[in-house]
Amino acid sequence: MKTSILRKAALAAIAFAMISPVPVRADTSAGSYLAGRQAITDSNFEAAAEYYARALSRNRDNPQLMENLVVSQLALGRIDKALPVAKLMEARGIKSQVAHMVVVADLITNGKYEDLLARDAETLGIGPLVDGLVTAWAHMGAGSVAKALEQFDIVAGENGLQAFALYHKALALATVGDFEGAEEIFADESTGVALLSRGAAVARAQVLSQLERNDDALTYLHDSFGATLDPGLRALADQLSDGAQLPFDHVASVQDGMAEVFYSIGQALNGEAADDYVLVYIRTATYLRPDHIDSLLLSAQLLDKLGQYDLAVATYKQIPQSSPDHHAAEMGRAEALRRAAKPDAAIEVLEQLAKQQPTLAPVYSALGDLLRQQEDYTAAIQAYDKALEYSDQDAPARWFLLYARGISHERLKHWDEAEADFRAALAINPDQPQVLNYLGYSLVERQTKLDEALAMIERAVAARPDSGYIVDSLGWVLYRLGRYDEAVEHMETAVQLMPVDPVVNDHLGDVYWAVGRVREAEFQWKRALSFIDPEDSDGEADPDRIRRKIEVGLDTVLEEEGAEPLKVVNDGG
Repeated sequence: MKTSILRKAALAAIAFAMISPVPVRADTSAGSYLAGRQAITDSNFEAAAEYYARALSRNRDNPQLMENLVVSQLALGRIDKALPVAKLMEARGIKSQVAHMVVVADLITNGKYEDLLARDAETLGIGPLVDGLVTAWAHMGAGSVAKALEQFDIVAGENGLQAFALYHKALALATVGDFEGAEEIFADESTGVALLSRGAAVARAQVLSQLERNDDALTYLHDSFGATLDPGLRALADQLSDGAQLPFDHVASVQDGMAEVFYSIGQALNGEAADDYVLVYIRTATYLRPDHIDSLLLSAQLLDKLGQYDLAVATYKQIPQSSPDHHAAEMGRAEALRRAAKPDAAIEVLEQLAKQQPTLAPVYSALGDLLRQQEDYTAAIQAYDKALEYSDQDAPARWFLLYARGISHERLKHWDEAEADFRAALAINPDQPQVLNYLGYSLVERQTKLDEALAMIERAVAARPDSGYIVDSLGWVLYRLGRYDEAVEHMETAVQLMPVDPVVNDHLGDVYWAVGRVREAEFQWKRALSFIDPEDSDGEADPDRIRRKIEVGLDTVLEEEGAEPLKVVNDGG
C-alpha cells in the first residue's frame, strides 16, 4: 500500500518539536532530574517517570519537569497517571502538545464532545491536523453529521491533507450507514484514499461488502496486496469468498474514529519522526480503543526499536490468540525476546506458533534463522525445509531460505547439500552478492573451482564494494590462486572496512607473509589473536594455528599440515 502521501501530509501539518528531554532550570533538584533525563534519553520510560515524579515533588512549579513526566507516562500508556499533571499544566496556561493530548483523550473517553468543541485551538491545541479531525469527529459525537462533514472538507482543503481528511470522512459516513458515500470517496483514484494504508484497505473491503459487492472487494484486496495475503487479510478474503457480509467494524463509533485519528497520524510519522514521538500518538490511540490491534502491534514494534524489550513483549502479549494478527504479534514477541538475549524463550514462542499455524512459511523461516544463530544447524535445516515446503515457488524470499539452509548444511560439513542450495538460490537471484560471496568463498576454502569462485566474488564485490567480508573473499581467492601481489590491496581494504575482525586480520597476515613482508605479517597475526572471542568455539580464526604461525612462520605451518607450499603464479597464469 502507498503510505508516502499520508506521511507527507502528516509531516507538513504537524509543526512541532520532536519529543525530547526538555532542559530544566539549574535550581531543580539535581539528582532525580539528572537520573530522569538519562532514563528518558535511554527510552527507559518507567525509570524516567519515577525520577521526574520525585523531582517534581521538590519543585512543583517547574513546567519542564511537568512535561517530561507527562511524556514518560504517556509513552507507558498511562494516560490516567499523566492526566492530573496535564490538567494542572492547562490550568496554569502552560502550552504543551503532550499535555493537551492527554486532556483531549480524557474528554473523548468521557464523551464530552461539547467540551472538545469549546476548546481554543490557539491555546489548547495539539496541532492543526489533529485538532481539525478531532473537531470533525466531535461534531459527529455531538449529533451533527452535517457539521462534521463540513469540518472534514475544511481539513481536506488544506495543502497536502486531502487524502488524510477524506479517509476520515469516508469512515464517518460508514459509521452512520452511508456506505455509498464512503465508497464514492474510496473509489476516487485521484485522491489516493484507498491506497493510504492497510487499514484503509480493510475499511474499503468492509464497505464494499456492506454494499453486497464481495467480488469487487476481493478483486480490490488482491490488486492491492497481490495473490499472497497475510493471515488477517486472508481471513477477510475467505469470508468474502464464502459470500458472508462483512460487518463494518473498522471504526464502529465516534471514539473509534478519534482513536483512528491518532493511530493514522502516528502510522504516517513512523519512520519519519523519532520513535518516542510516534509512540505517544500510538499510545493515545490504544487508550481510546484498547482493542485496536494495529496500534498494539505498532506500539510493540516501537518499544522494541527503542530497546524496551520487556515492554514490547508485554504489549505483543495483549493481542489475543483469536485475532487474525496473532501470528504477527507472536513473531514480534519472539524477535523482542531474541533481542533481549532470551533465545530459548524466543524459540519456544516460535515452536508453539508453528503448531498453531502449521503451514505459515514465515514462522518456520524466523525459527530457522533463530536456530541457526544459536548454531543448532540440524534443527535450523528442519525449519527451513518446512519454510520451503509452504512457500510459493515464485516467492521473492525463497532465495534466502535456500541460502540460509545452505549455510546450515555448510556448517555441518554437508557440502554437496550446501552447494546445491547455494546454486538453487543463485538460479532465483543470480546477482545476489551474499550468495555469490558465500559460495565463492566456500569453494576457495575447499580449493576447488577457483576460477569460478573468483568470478563469483568479483561480481559480489562489484555489487557491494563496501562490504569487508566480500572484499576479504576477493583478496583470499587471489591468495589461493597464488596472485599474492594482487591480493595485498584487497586484503588491506578489507581490514580498513573491518579493522577488528580476527579472520580478516589473519588473512592479511598470510598475504603479507606470502609477499615477504614478514614483520607486518607477524603484526597482523598478533592483532588477529587480540580480536578472537575466547567463547566463540565456532569461529574461523584458529588461535592455536595463529600462535604457531607467529612462532615458526606460515611456510613451516603449511609444511606441518601437509599442505602445498606457497607458490607465486607465473605470468601466464
